[in-house]
Amino acid sequence: MKAIVSTDKAPAAIGPYAQAVKTSGLVITSGQLPIDPATGAFPEGIQAQTKQSLTNVKAILEEAGLTMDAVLKTTVFLSDMNNFGAMNEVYASFFTEGSFPARSAVEVARLPKDALVEIEVIAAL
Repeated sequence: MKAIVSTDKAPAAIGPYAQAVKTSGLVITSGQLPIDPATGAFPEGIQAQTKQSLTNVKAILEEAGLTMDAVLKTTVFLSDMNNFGAMNEVYASFFTEGSFPARSAVEVARLPKDALVEIEVIAAL
């Protein structure tokens, strides 16, 4: 059994997918681009884009009744691995030290709308 998680505090899906799905004790988000849901625009730079992507993740998790401490695993997609350090600085501020989630970070050839970063998570209910 699955339930769709949706909030207007994060960007609406721009295709045939859900912002997140709740199932079997987990919430699994779709990749979150750094779209400001109020303006539909990307902020400038990797740090601002990382903050926006994680703010979108946080809003979706809050809609599901969770906090960022529930995150078990993240996947970070970067358009340029040279941005890893700057992304990591912002990323660390969204999680509690001592309970950081597992993470993969990969460079990809291109992200939708030419974003610099996209982040997806798996969280425990």
